[in-house]
Amino acid sequence: ISLPVAILLAFIPLSMQHMTANIMSLGGIAVAIGAMVDAAIVMIDNIHKQLAAAETGEAASRKGINRQEIIIQAMQQVGPSIFFSLVIITLAFVPVFALQGTEGRLFSPLAYTKTYAMGFAALLAITLTPALAVLLIRGKIRGHQNGLNKLLIQLYQPVVRFALRFRLWVIGLSVLALIVTIPVFLKLGNEFMPPLNEGSILYMPTSLPGMSITEAGKVLQTMDRQLKQFPEVERVFGKVGRSTSPTDPAPLSMVETVITLKPQEQWRAGMTWDKLIAEMDEQLQYPGMPNIWWMPIQTRIEMLATGIRSSLGIKVFGDDLETIEQTAVSIEQLLKNDPRTKPYTRSIYAERLTGGYFLDFNIDRDKIARYGLTIDDVEEVLMTAVGGMTVSRTIEGRERYAINLRYARSFRDNPDALERVLVPTPSGAQIPISQLAEIEFVTGPPMLRNEDGQLVSFVFVDVNKLGIVDYVGLAQQVVNEKANIPQGVRLSWAGQFKYFERAKAKLMVLAPLTLLIIFLLLYINHGSIGEALIILLAIPFSLTGAMWILHFLEYNLSIAVWVGMIALAGLAAEMGVLMMLYLGLSCEQYKTDNRLKTAADLSNAIVEGASQRIRPMLMTSLASFIGLLPILWSTGAGADVMKRIAAPMVGGIISALIMVLIVFPAVYSYWKGWKLRGVQ
Repeated sequence: ISLPVAILLAFIPLSMQHMTANIMSLGGIAVAIGAMVDAAIVMIDNIHKQLAAAETGEAASRKGINRQEIIIQAMQQVGPSIFFSLVIITLAFVPVFALQGTEGRLFSPLAYTKTYAMGFAALLAITLTPALAVLLIRGKIRGHQNGLNKLLIQLYQPVVRFALRFRLWVIGLSVLALIVTIPVFLKLGNEFMPPLNEGSILYMPTSLPGMSITEAGKVLQTMDRQLKQFPEVERVFGKVGRSTSPTDPAPLSMVETVITLKPQEQWRAGMTWDKLIAEMDEQLQYPGMPNIWWMPIQTRIEMLATGIRSSLGIKVFGDDLETIEQTAVSIEQLLKNDPRTKPYTRSIYAERLTGGYFLDFNIDRDKIARYGLTIDDVEEVLMTAVGGMTVSRTIEGRERYAINLRYARSFRDNPDALERVLVPTPSGAQIPISQLAEIEFVTGPPMLRNEDGQLVSFVFVDVNKLGIVDYVGLAQQVVNEKANIPQGVRLSWAGQFKYFERAKAKLMVLAPLTLLIIFLLLYINHGSIGEALIILLAIPFSLTGAMWILHFLEYNLSIAVWVGMIALAGLAAEMGVLMMLYLGLSCEQYKTDNRLKTAADLSNAIVEGASQRIRPMLMTSLASFIGLLPILWSTGAGADVMKRIAAPMVGGIISALIMVLIVFPAVYSYWKGWKLRGVQ
């Protein structure tokens, strides 16, 4: 009952913040849903244990106490620890709130939803759950007669005894597992965000300046026909150049084709997103037109933020266009051909700043003066006859169309025709413009870019088979070693790389601070530095499973993965809290019964505390594990991000559970044996 109540309560503050129900906000509930029932599992299990012990006469201290008192005492035993563990899971997500920019806007709904859900779950754990337990738990408890529970105890007890007998070996092997995981961690790639599968692809080849409109249209149609032949493609829409909007400064050399894909169930067997792009890239190879493949929405966001229309861009600043272009082209050739970056560079293109072709009319002032003309008179004819002039508007129902007047195309589509353009004189004569001006072809910048008061050119890089951050490291080595950067020219690496560095800097500060807060909470709850440190051991051991599953799934380290690891830290700490609670209760009971006298007694107490509570340990872990599996198997829009969050949590829960069930008792026996100095 507490689960749906906590979820419904979480929507109240979300509504007050005017947050919508979307993939990320609902994903926060999906990530937290397993841990939200942990309090009820632990409390109900302990109530069953205490009631069963009272009914069978195993606990002398329970004789003469009514049922309600036993239930209340059972909840008091585990209540504080489970409440603090839920608070720890909630606070572990604090670093996510510090993310800024794109990553902050993306993950803040998930962080808010998860925090609210876990916060209300913690509150209900000490209010609603105890009240329902008193009201609803009736009849005789026969938990100790449950066949599955007996089987789990019989299977787990020999494992714990083995771990205690060879505890040095167990601890040594666990440390070895951590060490072996380090190379796996170092081999993982780094990227800002996984690809956001939007159900469509944006294909952006770029040509050298100077392509005619007719030729550009032919190339575009050919590309669209080739793309439509792929079975996975639903439809193709291509655009070359820019529209009439002044906010779209796309040159004629820039092609933008939106490829809408069919649902993934209709794809060929074994076909993946990366394989499809690789096939398209191999088939659409046009000389002088490097390809860039990305997602439509993601591309627009990136272009608005940085001006870069690829996942990685290099900005070349300077004061001279020719020098800037030479530097950019040299970087393009270096990264394209160097053996360190060539395997990971799917395509690279440096903008040509001086490759545009223009037709100049050099008006001769002396010649026009003989006919009584001014420069404005000649230029007005050129603008009207060649460029066209709006003379009126036509109204067609609700539609309005401009009426543009200019020469027919046959009179203005070549230099010879343009030389015959007639200019009227004040006397009424019509003079060919060839007698008034010299017409010549010149080259110049097709477009000027300005950023922070400096001229700039972009080098667009489409990275493949390697994380963006790792590629930038290789590319910077190549550029620093081989590129000859002239004086007055500087480079700036732009794109998602900058976002990753910003987020990483934030997390590097806040993650240790969060661990310190968790440690303080553990110390407040347990009153022992040793116990708090032992519980925190679950966090690095949980990361071993996280790293291995990332390795097997071939996921790069990204902000989404780090968010998953932050959530995993809270879950791992909770598992450690529960095992410490059960071991402590068992040792305390042995001490109360005056049975804790020898090292063998300590081992028996640990075995009993661990094995008798194997059921709640497995139930809490499996609840979180099963709650994450649907995310790991999901497909569709947003699934790629959520999978990166869930994957480290799934792998980490497995390794943390192994550590808590096997390594934890061995470490605890060393610490408890040292603490109880009287134990031989």
